[in-house]
Amino acid sequence: MTAGPSLADSAPRQRPTQLGLGAWAYDRGEFVPATAPRLPLSTQGLHYGTAVFEGIRAYPSDSGLRLFRAREHYERLLRGCRILRITGIPPTVQELIDITVELLRRNAHDGNVYIRPLAHKLSLLPGTPPGVSLAGVSDALSLTTFGYPTSGKAEEVRCALSAWRRPAGDALPVQAKVAGGYVTSALACDEARATGYDDAILLDRWGNVAEASTANVFMVRDGVLVTPPATGDLLPGITRDTVITLCRESGTTVLERTLSLADLYTADEVFLTSTGKGVASVVELSGRNIGSGTAGPVTARVAALYHSATGAGDVGHPEWLITVPPSEHLPHHPRTPSEGTNR
Repeated sequence: MTAGPSLADSAPRQRPTQLGLGAWAYDRGEFVPATAPRLPLSTQGLHYGTAVFEGIRAYPSDSGLRLFRAREHYERLLRGCRILRITGIPPTVQELIDITVELLRRNAHDGNVYIRPLAHKLSLLPGTPPGVSLAGVSDALSLTTFGYPTSGKAEEVRCALSAWRRPAGDALPVQAKVAGGYVTSALACDEARATGYDDAILLDRWGNVAEASTANVFMVRDGVLVTPPATGDLLPGITRDTVITLCRESGTTVLERTLSLADLYTADEVFLTSTGKGVASVVELSGRNIGSGTAGPVTARVAALYHSATGAGDVGHPEWLITVPPSEHLPHHPRTPSEGTNR
């Protein structure tokens, strides 16, 4: 890791607003003003989607921000890097966490934060012929942070059943967050929003429920939670794992088995889990109410468990949290809107 300029001497003249982009970013070995990085137009990751990324959250506490399950996110990022032959980035989870902690310390967000690490293919090395390639291409890593408020309650969403299918595991490494694979998610989400829905649920190649555009799916029936198995054609989300762990510890039965569309239509409750959404209640699916058509009590209880585990209440899993000490040297500048309002 290369140290950037000192905080006291040359901090960008903005502090992040609640929804804004943090003033600092990490790009190719340096901490730089977030608006400074410029990628070459030939960047391979832009042309071919040869990139992996993560979404990590940090939540405020009395002792500073708390990174939530950063180790697990970076373990998954590094697994994805191995698939794409991305080797020219800090190679260990601890180094990536150290960079993240320093970036958060510099940006001094006031509230909940979303962290976006992106590792990607950059430029052809000498002797590498033009075209799609993994070997013979340089690599890069960038991190940005955003203010990202969270209510702690289960947001209600209306979903459409997508005509697009979740790519199969033998067509795409679906268990890594590969940038190019998110074209399907974008198409499904665009299709849903064009018809007035908030999100889309995709089936897999066998016609079973896979996941929402960027979230895992759970069904509640008779107090039991059911979710598609992590070995299916879906991203095994870290929020999904968190919810399963917390629910089982609290005495709720959680089953991992295939789900049909009919299962969702006849469920008592359906909810989604993701780093961005936390726990969101699906109250309608393609014109049919789910259960009573409002967020159910089990979903509300799961949302409360998740909110508590992220550091807002009792901390039953301190190993999931990394505290980021507040910066002592960051100059205080007037709060002005910064560019970017979302990720």
